[in-house]
Amino acid sequence: MSITPERKAELIKEYETKPGDTGSPEVQVAILTERIKNLTEHLQTHAKDHHSRRGLLQMVGLRRRLLDYVKRKNEERYKTLIERVGVRR
Repeated sequence: MSITPERKAELIKEYETKPGDTGSPEVQVAILTERIKNLTEHLQTHAKDHHSRRGLLQMVGLRRRLLDYVKRKNEERYKTLIERVGVRR
């Protein structure tokens, strides 16, 4: 369900805005999106896992708040981010 350290490092390298960047909204949204995808696959096979479903909903809400923040600060940056990550909006 969780992502491997190697995959996380790949995501950070791909979405970083400057070298060593791990806290920018782009990186956070990319990592959350990967975790959401993995958890969605898990819930398709384990439909009654309500504890994980709650965690999924919290992650989706956090990603939404981060995307709203980016949209408020810079509309163009927001559009490129949702396009790169593959989030519908």
